[in-house]
Amino acid sequence: MDRSAEFRRWKAQCLSKADLSRKGSVDEDVVEIVQLLNAREQFFTTSSCAGRILLLDGGINGLGVQKQNCCWLLVTHIPCVKDDVMVALKKAKGDAVFKFEPFVLHVQCQQLQDAQMLHSVAIDSGFRNSGITVGKRGKTMLAVRSTHGLEVPLSHKGKLMVTEEYIDFLLNIANQKMEENKKRIERFYNCLQLALEREEIINSHTQKEKNNPFCTPKKKRNPEKTHGKCIPEENDKEPENDDDSDPGITVAIFPKDY
Repeated sequence: MDRSAEFRRWKAQCLSKADLSRKGSVDEDVVEIVQLLNAREQFFTTSSCAGRILLLDGGINGLGVQKQNCCWLLVTHIPCVKDDVMVALKKAKGDAVFKFEPFVLHVQCQQLQDAQMLHSVAIDSGFRNSGITVGKRGKTMLAVRSTHGLEVPLSHKGKLMVTEEYIDFLLNIANQKMEENKKRIERFYNCLQLALEREEIINSHTQKEKNNPFCTPKKKRNPEKTHGKCIPEENDKEPENDDDSDPGITVAIFPKDY
């Protein structure tokens, strides 16, 4: 099976599966992004979260809070108020942790160059922790991530360890991060639209050149021959190695199939 056919099979399988997230559907703030990417043949999304405020109740063994082994006391995708947190904290029996988790998006890409384009969009939109991984079977995955999260313990063995004033302070910070997160999502969507439109124009122009046998690129005159010396222009400079000049793109090869 050729790579394009295999990618189409992966995409069909992924998009036909039921949404197994706790919410069971795509968050409203990222629906347009998910739809835009899945409508393109070279992309499909595997998971997403628009960003949320959480209050988790973990165990009391000091091993920290793991989402799969804890009780979700509170979860919201909109700014939160102190009363909601205080009511939820009364249900805590272990170590309650207050968290803000920013927007995250995972996109499988047909080719590495597709992932690099999305990576540039993510970085330009403020998601500086984004990265690319390439699996052993050739699966190329882009993760859109940022670093402006928040995680603070509030109680231990069911006992509140901070004051209500401090909780109010934390909420103000978390709500500010939520608003900034929403702005970055909007910026990402706008940048993504522009990047895809630009890619369409380039591909259309390239295809026209291929289909027109009389369309051949003009050769530039050699300035060295015509003037005795070469004065390079900015647009005529040879590009440097893309891998060395593209900071932030990390390609990790998985040791096993995933």
